Amino acid sequence: MLKQLARGLALAAALLATAAFAKQPSTLPSIEQFTQSMKAEQGLLTFYQQQQHIYLAVPKKSAQYIFQSSLPWGLGSNDIGLDRGQLGATRLVHFAIHPNKVLLVQDNTQFRASSDRQEEVESVNQAFADSVIAGFTPVAESDQALLIDYTDFLLSDIHHVSETLANTEQGSYRLDPQRSSIYLPRSKAFPKNTELEAVLTYSGDAKGQYVNQVAADATALTLHSHHSFIQLPDDNYRPRKFNPQAGFWAETYQDYSVALDQPIQQQRIPRHRLRKADPIASVSEAQQPLIYYLDRGVPEPIKSALMEGASWWQQAFTAIGFDNAFQVKLLPEGADPMDVRYNVIQWVHRATRGWSYGSSVIDPRTGEIIKGHVTLGSLRVRQDIKIATALLAPFYDDRAELAQKVQAVALARIRQLAAHEVGHTLGLAHNFAASTDQRASVMDYPQPLVSLTTDNTLDVSQAYTDGLGVWDKQAIAYGYSDFGGIAEESQLLDKILAKNQALGLHFISDRDARAASGAHPLAHLWDNGSDPVTELQRLMTVRNTVIQRFDTELLAPDQPLSDLMEYWVPVYAMHRYQIEAAVKWLAGVNYDYALASESTAKATPLAASQQRRALQQLLQTLTIDNLQVPARIREKLLPLAYGQADSRERFEGRTGLVPDPVSMAEALAEHTLSLMLNPERLNRLYQQHGYQTNIPSVAEVANALLEQTRVTQQQQPLSERLRLLVVNDLIRSASDHNTAPEVQLSLQQQLQRYAVGLANQGAAADKLLASAIQQYLDSGQWRYQFTPRTLPPGSPI
Repeated sequence: MLKQLARGLALAAALLATAAFAKQPSTLPSIEQFTQSMKAEQGLLTFYQQQQHIYLAVPKKSAQYIFQSSLPWGLGSNDIGLDRGQLGATRLVHFAIHPNKVLLVQDNTQFRASSDRQEEVESVNQAFADSVIAGFTPVAESDQALLIDYTDFLLSDIHHVSETLANTEQGSYRLDPQRSSIYLPRSKAFPKNTELEAVLTYSGDAKGQYVNQVAADATALTLHSHHSFIQLPDDNYRPRKFNPQAGFWAETYQDYSVALDQPIQQQRIPRHRLRKADPIASVSEAQQPLIYYLDRGVPEPIKSALMEGASWWQQAFTAIGFDNAFQVKLLPEGADPMDVRYNVIQWVHRATRGWSYGSSVIDPRTGEIIKGHVTLGSLRVRQDIKIATALLAPFYDDRAELAQKVQAVALARIRQLAAHEVGHTLGLAHNFAASTDQRASVMDYPQPLVSLTTDNTLDVSQAYTDGLGVWDKQAIAYGYSDFGGIAEESQLLDKILAKNQALGLHFISDRDARAASGAHPLAHLWDNGSDPVTELQRLMTVRNTVIQRFDTELLAPDQPLSDLMEYWVPVYAMHRYQIEAAVKWLAGVNYDYALASESTAKATPLAASQQRRALQQLLQTLTIDNLQVPARIREKLLPLAYGQADSRERFEGRTGLVPDPVSMAEALAEHTLSLMLNPERLNRLYQQHGYQTNIPSVAEVANALLEQTRVTQQQQPLSERLRLLVVNDLIRSASDHNTAPEVQLSLQQQLQRYAVGLANQGAAADKLLASAIQQYLDSGQWRYQFTPRTLPPGSPI
């Protein structure tokens, strides 16, 4: 489909080069003469090295390449990014030859024409800007090539490191050529790719917190930058159509040459090229198997767990008739992880825990995945160990047995993580509805499934799955089934999607699941169960049992007691993600990614009975009993011991160095309140109640929250803080410009009603609060406005 685009660009560039050199005889030395004392690397783009220079031989006959930049050596800060192994932009490029000038041009692949008419192709090419990303002056030539000094471009900031540092408020940094160099150990040429690397030093004012946490000297940040030139794959790859129900990402472009009755936006899925050696056999080996290589720097037992988890994908390929088509091996000794020939799983260290990623080098023309590149954050497993220890320690007296159980849970998680991120590099998107389908996919975010046994101990045997789910196998069937090129491929793909429906599988991805205002009742992160409200109730029971047994014995004898806080956080906030799931039943809407051909598809509000169940369970999370930190735990939560650094994994309070249990409760309550009172959620709820009066109204929700705030002497100071928090959050939502005006009015009506009741109660504090609410209603000024404390970071787990 895209051959015409490539041919058009190649023809234009070739004609330009021919015309230019016909007019002006060359006075350049020969490449052979110029490079006679240099070290040569023969390959796709042959290069020569002399001292601090890299000279690249550019063919005069124009050709396109895939150009990939990356960051082999990183900064080590999760907050900034710039991780080891981070992929930059993938570009389709060509070298345009002009008189005494060679330009490296990034071709515009977003707008194109698939027409056979060259004039039509050129009209689109000329309508949308390409980008010249580098310019060179030739230094030598031969009959077939021009030699350029590539050094300055290799030593440039193509990864936009300075911009990233500025955007994350780390200071002003610039590339320092005097402290930068080509890096020969990772500069090599091969028949289908040329790899070049440089050491780059950025000098700056080191104003940011994060650079000072990770750099040897924050005024001089030394990273590595890598350039890959990749030969275009042959034309035998067949793009596969995108379907919003299939579970794959979309590669999107605009085709201006399609028929008028066809959409100009074209979409296909990203996927590797995988063909059966025998296309008519029900089971066959692959012509070229997919091999993923694991970072040699991973220690045991993590290495074995990662290899096992990544290897789960073999199950899916076996299910569609491939024999041994997916393999996981250790990266060959001395191999370059950035070399495009290797699909890689890297174990990446950072100063703090952070996300893992599954990235890919994708042919911009076709969507073919050339290289999968997984980044696994190494501190994730240590956080999982901390969580498992906090949960399990109260139930085990034998420390050796506890350590064994904890490690088993953490390794189970890391297996699933490896499978998840590799799945992304196969083209798969998140499926955040899979948890409601009996954990049908590793492409969901898993909450450890823990339960109480009949003797009231904790069972973690099913904490994480031990293989792919049925959704994963169905998705791979859509993306990778080899139909042998038969014309009925489209119908066969539709049958796979029909089977998904017959199996009762659901697919809902990021945009519908991540937002605080999310409406889909199935799309959640870090949850379990088909009924999030029932699961929240169950999980709160488990939480209460763990809290009752929580004790200092989970710490090693020589560990500072102040470390207890970092174990307390995941226990106290154990149900935080299930709250996020349950709140989507309030003003929830059932829908899916339906096609126009599905006549029964529609968006419908969640049943009123389900919404009321959700409201009641969410209110339970706001009771004093569920928010109060028990006295025996409060007295064990000490200020940081001498020599211990503060951490984002601890609660922020309002009491100085001393841990603040009231602000802990405030943070947990705010988690529920901010979700319930999200403006978009309230706007939906108001409309739903208007159409179906048995659905809870905004007024009912507001009144229910205010009823939670009755203050008794025995419950202070937490009850007073909770009352002010609820009023503060209601006023915030009533004043938010995203809140519909009719919803603002409804909230203000309930606040006024509440203020009248307070004024009539007689207590001085009640009268003062009533006066403050009335002042807000009269003037918009809320005298007790404050920024609620929030929970320490949860994701990723």
